[in-house]
Amino acid sequence: MIYLKFFIQIIVVSGLIYIVSGRLIGSNINFIRRILSVVISVTLTSFVYWYTYLRHTDFLYEPVMQTVTEVSTLIWIGCMLLISMLLYLVFELFDSSGIRARDRRNGQKNFFMRLRSYWRQQKRLRQVLKIAVTNGVVQTIKYARQRENEKELAVALRVTLEQCGGIFIKFGQVLSTRKELFSPIFIAELEKLQDSVKPLPSEQVTQILENSLPKPMNEIFTSFQMEPIAAASIGQVHKARLKNFDEVVVKLLRPEVKGIMRDDLDILEEFANWLSTKSTWAESLGFRELAKGFADGLREETHLDIEARNTLQVTNALAKSDYKVRIPKIYIEYCQENIIVMEYVRGKSVANATAAFNQLECDRKQFARTVLYSFFEQALLSGIFHADPHPGNIQIDEMDGKPILLDFGAVGRLGATQQEGLKQFLMGIQLNDSSILYDGLTLMVENADHAERAKMEQAIDQILLKISYVDRIPTEELIHALFTVVRDFGLAFYPAVALALRSLVTLDGTLRVIDPSFDIFTEAKEFSSVYMRASFLKPFKEPMAAKERLQEELSMLIPTLRKMPRRIDQLIQRVESGKIILHHDVFSDEDNARFITNLFSRFVLLLVGITFGIISVALLAISQFIQDTYAVYLNTAAYLGLFLCAILLVRLSIQALRSMKQ
Repeated sequence: MIYLKFFIQIIVVSGLIYIVSGRLIGSNINFIRRILSVVISVTLTSFVYWYTYLRHTDFLYEPVMQTVTEVSTLIWIGCMLLISMLLYLVFELFDSSGIRARDRRNGQKNFFMRLRSYWRQQKRLRQVLKIAVTNGVVQTIKYARQRENEKELAVALRVTLEQCGGIFIKFGQVLSTRKELFSPIFIAELEKLQDSVKPLPSEQVTQILENSLPKPMNEIFTSFQMEPIAAASIGQVHKARLKNFDEVVVKLLRPEVKGIMRDDLDILEEFANWLSTKSTWAESLGFRELAKGFADGLREETHLDIEARNTLQVTNALAKSDYKVRIPKIYIEYCQENIIVMEYVRGKSVANATAAFNQLECDRKQFARTVLYSFFEQALLSGIFHADPHPGNIQIDEMDGKPILLDFGAVGRLGATQQEGLKQFLMGIQLNDSSILYDGLTLMVENADHAERAKMEQAIDQILLKISYVDRIPTEELIHALFTVVRDFGLAFYPAVALALRSLVTLDGTLRVIDPSFDIFTEAKEFSSVYMRASFLKPFKEPMAAKERLQEELSMLIPTLRKMPRRIDQLIQRVESGKIILHHDVFSDEDNARFITNLFSRFVLLLVGITFGIISVALLAISQFIQDTYAVYLNTAAYLGLFLCAILLVRLSIQALRSMKQ
């Protein structure tokens, strides 16, 4: 019973240390590291305290209040607190990957689930890092500037992703399409990555259908082909026939995919963080952002109801388009998070459709032009576009020769400003004008205020000179060069713009499969001419619609116009009275103000900590020369000041480490 009482006291003290240390460390505390630091601190200090003092006393039989108020007990608790914070600092120092984002996602789990998840993920992360080190990624990444060493790095990265398997292989496959970022050496190596997936057994397919469909299978389908017509790492596709005799395809999500992603996508992001900390090459390439974008996109792909919605949105956006492409009909009543049912179209991928083009006597250039103009209309007019236009997703209809667009799991969305920037970008390329191109780029990057116009235009001029006087503008080389310039000037494209430019590179490759002589930028000029001409003639062709539009614009403008005379008069009065002062300082920018405020607060804490330390050392020195009893109080105050100094410095160190990681 006495030992149980002592054990309860230890638990209470541990809880107190856990709460107080958390408050002293600050916000965004990692739960696992906090628990480990408290457990180790309590265990270590309790053993030392017992061995050096308690075992020589009858502490088990003393009243609780007497034990608590002893100086030795207070020193023991203070040491617990300080050592727990120091241990947290050590964990923060040696954990380069950072797991706060995952903690927020796992915030609803109980302690044991989080502990188990953390242990499993850390084990997997150690396995991935061991594979990377074994394959020489760390060694070769430092010397990746030379061509032969770049080849070694490409091989090492490909083998590492291959051996890690699962999500890592798919990530490598996605990287192999990023021709605007990676050199041909990397692209050629990463294209060797292949998934080997087995189809789901028919029993499992039946179970997924029964759990996902609103009715039993036999009430929806007259026939269902259990052998899939396509299988991939995320899902597989089956052919079926509805009760109304419509031929459809049914796309199913693999049941284990979400579990794999829950583990491996977090590990992939941590691996990318680790790789970026090891190499300025990976950091400047945006390897961390590549992994995060891939993870976010893949999480969206596992929700097939989102793909169904994307398909409907693009279909509706192109409903009145002059460039007729076919998009399979979605049977929305049967679609759900794990299943999507759509119209079965009889088409051939443009990659192997030579026979279909010849049989239908289809003009390849006109076919490619229709696909390109449809893409421009999606991106530049409606703002929502197909983001993965590779040859497998563009087919020729075997019935009438029209283009078919498939797989809207990945779509991009551009705002009006970004659309305008992309239009100016295409115009600047076609006119060979760096000024127009610069204006377009500033509308497409996030931090345009930091752009240096003269220097950027000079860099853009160099790019334009490289693609001048050639028969066909090399899209892949041009986009790669522009990404490099933007990155070199410390800027970054909006994610949707970067996706649109990557899609343009992919589309260029697809269109050249259809017609090897096809030039995107020549056709873009023609599209611009057609679009501008149509925009100019539209009010004459549709006078009633133009009238209604004009009325709407005027109705919104009239209230502002009414206020203009009064506002101009007020402005003139303020100018005359000298009340208008143009003022701008560093605090006008929110980021600058936040940075300076944080810096100032840390500087104040540092001064306070140093002051406590200096005063405490001075008090200790003075007490050595005083023989009176009140020297004990000086010593106590000095040690308390040193304790507070240590607490403040540890907190500052933890905050500094977090800032470096971010």
